[in-house]
Amino acid sequence: MTLTTDPPETASREPRRRFTWTTLRADVNASLVVFLVAVPLSLGIALASGAPIMAGLIAAVVGGVVAGLLGGSPLQVSGPAAGLAVVVAELVARFGWGVTCAITVGAGLLQVLFGATRLGRFAQAVPPAVVHGMLAGIGITIALAQLHVVLGGSPQTGVLDNVLGLPAQLSAHVTGAAAIGVLTIAIVVAWPLLGLPRAVPAPLVAVVVATVLAGFFADVARVDLPGGLLDAIALPVLPQDDWAAVAGAVLTVALIASIESLLSAVAVDRMQPRVRTAVDRELIGQGAANTVSGLLGGLPVTGVIVRSSANVAAGARTRTSAVLHGVWVAVFAIALVGVIELIPLAALAGLLVVVGARLVRPQDVRTAREHGELAVYVVTLAGVLLVNLLAGVGLGLAVAGLLMVRRAVRTRVHLETPDDGPRRVAIGGTLSFLSVPLLARVLGQVPAGAPVHVDLVVDYLDHAAFDHLDAWVRRHRATGAWVRVTEPGDRPDHPASGRFATWSQWRGDGAPVTAPVLAGVAAFHRTDAERLRPRLQELAGGQQPSGLLLSCADSRVVPNVITGSGPGDLFTVQNVGNLVAGDDARAAVEYATGVLDVPLIAVCGHSGCGAMRALLSATAPTGALGRWLDPATRSLAALRGGHPVGRAALRAGRSEWDALSMVNVAVQLEELRATGVSTELMGLWFDIPNASVLVLTRDGFRPIGE
Repeated sequence: MTLTTDPPETASREPRRRFTWTTLRADVNASLVVFLVAVPLSLGIALASGAPIMAGLIAAVVGGVVAGLLGGSPLQVSGPAAGLAVVVAELVARFGWGVTCAITVGAGLLQVLFGATRLGRFAQAVPPAVVHGMLAGIGITIALAQLHVVLGGSPQTGVLDNVLGLPAQLSAHVTGAAAIGVLTIAIVVAWPLLGLPRAVPAPLVAVVVATVLAGFFADVARVDLPGGLLDAIALPVLPQDDWAAVAGAVLTVALIASIESLLSAVAVDRMQPRVRTAVDRELIGQGAANTVSGLLGGLPVTGVIVRSSANVAAGARTRTSAVLHGVWVAVFAIALVGVIELIPLAALAGLLVVVGARLVRPQDVRTAREHGELAVYVVTLAGVLLVNLLAGVGLGLAVAGLLMVRRAVRTRVHLETPDDGPRRVAIGGTLSFLSVPLLARVLGQVPAGAPVHVDLVVDYLDHAAFDHLDAWVRRHRATGAWVRVTEPGDRPDHPASGRFATWSQWRGDGAPVTAPVLAGVAAFHRTDAERLRPRLQELAGGQQPSGLLLSCADSRVVPNVITGSGPGDLFTVQNVGNLVAGDDARAAVEYATGVLDVPLIAVCGHSGCGAMRALLSATAPTGALGRWLDPATRSLAALRGGHPVGRAALRAGRSEWDALSMVNVAVQLEELRATGVSTELMGLWFDIPNASVLVLTRDGFRPIGE
């Protein structure tokens, strides 16, 4: 049996592997595959950014080594990314390359600050439709600009100029460069479609073929390098003026690089579920890489999904593969400068056309439409294309905010007229003064004297809406009609505030003690039953839960809420004090492990536990409760004997009460281990006032991600 001591998103996240030659061999093989992917992409992104060509390789080396060693996503590979190419090109055009390097240093330091202050979770709060629209806009901008290079010309200054200039470019530049560029695009696109081996990267094949073909043309421009990798190292230059614009550029690069890195890390986590990203450590690693890259004259660094997915697919086991890929890039850039200078620019441009086009993903458009965020995606995309990146992101966030407000205040009111029985007025959403005109119109359609059932399923009801509805109910009853108002989703005993209350609270109605349960059952049938029915039908033949959760019977601890689980996900047992004691708890463990074969058992305690308080009280509990809690005295003895979990809790300022609850979780896990359970174990602790679930680590209980 193994005891899970690290939360799902803590600092190390990679499987704890002892060194073996098998692991090293897998990492070396993966690093070579990623190296072959990284070299042509790094050169092409440097070209698109208007930076020195070697700046792309410097960033690839630093991203691999520094971010690989320090980052929180072990299998993610970092380097220059297409998502920042447009931003960097604008910075180079405005400030020059030296100042752009200084901006990269500043952005890296800011990312380190983001990670140190644990702001990683907020970087993930940007709506996906904004991020995807931004990347699509960047991709289209890159593709249109590089099409001109493919055709042997030069890109224009803006998207519209590039579009309008394409016809003339097509008619004027049917040259060897165009043939090379088109061939590069064709190879990269066709390689996976033809089922050719993925172990050989399509970009590498395309660049090699294009380089060989370029030998037959005399007029093809090639990569021009002033020297090797070491010769390209250049210190950043501080700006002479316009510091406000520079500060804005630092913030822009830091935010985009952080968001892109975290999105890539999430994608890597999905490809390799046993490896999880520590987001704050990842930001620190990315920030350190950007700081070093800027100091050496390299491009900004981010986590790159193309390289990371190649790394995972090639069988990488640890972060060693990312570091080694950076080493191979450095060796290549130092020893094989002559090979790089043979590469035609049209081949790199063709490669970038494909990279840019792939940033526009139909799946992102479908997802945005399914979630009602297509407008956010389109506005962000249009803003990036027609104005600039910051304007596009700002417009996208503004539209997302407006949609959120619209959804928050939206009310759905409709009248149903069945063949028999009373009419039904269904009201859902937010019922405020803004909804009164709509409410009045629908209620006005109910004939005088007709029986009616008003089904009030709202999450907000203000005084104006209540007053109008209450007055209508009184008037309609005065016509001799039967009127019933129900609120299946609300609890009559919910504490009211000055701004919000349920129908029952506004009316001051009394309710029987069964009302909350019956209201909850009615809410389930009204709002959740239809949605859950397909899943429950799948489970009708049996259950295959992913784990057993043993938690306290306290009403404030709702297992499916704090774990985000649903029907069939967890086999749940609750008792007073979350104890592994008595036949009932042990029978549940035996059934879960022997019959259901669950891979995980989690024990969850919580703050303010009444059972732990009873153990600490001067008067020991008696009767059945006393007998039940008797095994928990071992937890009390462990606390007073200096249990490390208890010491950590007390050092963190926890009360003795809560420290005992934490120790009790650890002791129950020890009890399970002593019984010979071979299933993986995990300790959880629910901090009720902070609505936070902590996970047991070697250093005590810690928040997820810390």
